[in-house]
Amino acid sequence: MKYAIIASGGKQYKVSEGTVLELDKLPVEPGTDYALDKVLMTVDGDAVTLGKPYIENFSVTAKVLEQTQGDKIRVAKFKAKARHRRVVGFRAQLTKVQITGLEDKSTKKVKV
Repeated sequence: MKYAIIASGGKQYKVSEGTVLELDKLPVEPGTDYALDKVLMTVDGDAVTLGKPYIENFSVTAKVLEQTQGDKIRVAKFKAKARHRRVVGFRAQLTKVQITGLEDKSTKKVKV
């Protein structure tokens, strides 16, 4: 099984072809392809490649499915004996992507 560990938005994700992820918002429109270049590790059968910190000439391509929002998180502040209460809501902006390929760009073509 071929898979990779990528970094996006300060988090790490284990991906393989066909995986659907919700990442922190990316600056792209739905329906376009996006290259994730921060690849930390790849595994292909018994061959394991580690980056220092990233693997050069390796890219993970993903198709952007939609821009969406996460679940609402409510944060409450309360001060005892002061009649002070405050509730604030937050919804994270997310991008849903589907991994379409793991590409090794290190194969160099030599002109003759």
